[in-house]
Amino acid sequence: MKKVLKILLYGLAVLVVGAIIVSYIAYSSFSPSLKGIEPNESDLAYFLDSYDDCRDAFLLKAGEMTAGFENAELFRIEVPGSTDNDLSVDLFYIPPHTDTSRLIIMSSAIHGVEGFTGSAVQRMAMTELIEPGSNTDMGFLFIHAMNPYGFKYGRRVTENNVDLNRNCSIDGTLYSTENQGYADLYDFVNPSGVVKRGSLFNQFFYMVAIAKIVKASMPVLRQAVLQGQYQFPDGLYFGGKVPEPQIESIASLLAPILKDYEYILEIDLHTGYGEIGKLHLFPNPIEDQKVRQLTGDLFAGYHIDWGDSDDFYTVNGDFCSFLGSLNPDATFLSMPFEFGTLNSQVTFGSITSLQNMILENQGIQHGFKNQKQENKIKETSLRMYYPEEEEWRSVVISQSRDVLASSIEAFQKLSD
Repeated sequence: MKKVLKILLYGLAVLVVGAIIVSYIAYSSFSPSLKGIEPNESDLAYFLDSYDDCRDAFLLKAGEMTAGFENAELFRIEVPGSTDNDLSVDLFYIPPHTDTSRLIIMSSAIHGVEGFTGSAVQRMAMTELIEPGSNTDMGFLFIHAMNPYGFKYGRRVTENNVDLNRNCSIDGTLYSTENQGYADLYDFVNPSGVVKRGSLFNQFFYMVAIAKIVKASMPVLRQAVLQGQYQFPDGLYFGGKVPEPQIESIASLLAPILKDYEYILEIDLHTGYGEIGKLHLFPNPIEDQKVRQLTGDLFAGYHIDWGDSDDFYTVNGDFCSFLGSLNPDATFLSMPFEFGTLNSQVTFGSITSLQNMILENQGIQHGFKNQKQENKIKETSLRMYYPEEEEWRSVVISQSRDVLASSIEAFQKLSD
């Protein structure tokens, strides 16, 4: 009997060790990719690999377009910083010829490092989808690089570690919000000390994460971490204690422009979340049924992740809602575009995304073990939001072209 029991225990130990090895290999090698796609060279041409080049290309294209559009204007918001005095949010506004019934806003780089793709999509739209004389009763406003610091230096956040898409508030009450779920997870998502990729904790991070998922469920953990927090300035998804300078500046600049429009559609460009190579249409939950119906009409034929299912999350202090508040009398419709990169809707993808963010933030806050690890962590973080694969980049432009062309046409015809 003892011999049988010993054999069973040994067998169980082998199974456990085997399961750990298999899961470790699976997690360590997790790297989704696109197959069987032929990149389009003309689509790839929209992508540029530095903030300065993207800004120059945006300003050049806007300058070229001013000749074909009456009263088109360029605006610049200088963004102050302690490390760089050449950062700006650049805006290009094409007013309608006849009246102000409709306005489309397209914004990029609210999360700075996502701006490479956002800038490419904006310039594609400016080049291919807007023609002189086509907007007699519809205006266009392009907001380029809302977070130029993060764009230039490869971070989601501003120089103050603030997530701009959790920072937007009119009356300031947002900044006293408490996120107890995040506070409970603080030590897990914000480890202290110099970051070491090879530490035992980091090697088996996925097991700790899975244990927490089993205990609390993925939707609960996702919501607690991602909705935004205002208590820990060194932490992930910190929404700040006051509005960042460009938030205040853009409010004063845009309020007079938006005030007379009857319908406004805001498209905010993001990367990272979701299935690789897929454009997710991902609004915050919409309580107003009229607004939800109109939004659905604009994107008819395309799947919308309405943000009210267990697979998604909501945020506080988002930029789209903030823009809507600048003209409360308008029918304001918003649609964040999310271009997936890491299959973050599946468990390993979600855990990998979170670990990449934790490592990058820990290194910024507490230092890296050495230069090699710093380079590796920063490169991994960059590619989570801006993949190098030509297939991914080509698909992004192709999908954007289709969805934007369709929604612009539908918006032109929109009525109650």
